[in-house]
Amino acid sequence: MDKYGREISIGSKYRHFKGKEYLVLHIAKHSETLEEMVVYKALYGDGGIWVRPLQMFLDRREVDGSTVYRFEEINE
Repeated sequence: MDKYGREISIGSKYRHFKGKEYLVLHIAKHSETLEEMVVYKALYGDGGIWVRPLQMFLDRREVDGSTVYRFEEINE
């Protein structure tokens, strides 16, 4: 759980604040730092696999004067 009370749901879809959608595949650990990382797949284009630090994935961003989550879970 992060400082905002959010947790990652493996197998769930998330929307990036810029609008593209991703599927969370797993939570992994960096081999050197043991930092938790989110492994996720793009649901567009060639379906690239990405890795981002967990806290960065869950963090907030300021966009056009509003604070939004970097990734928001999609409840379909």
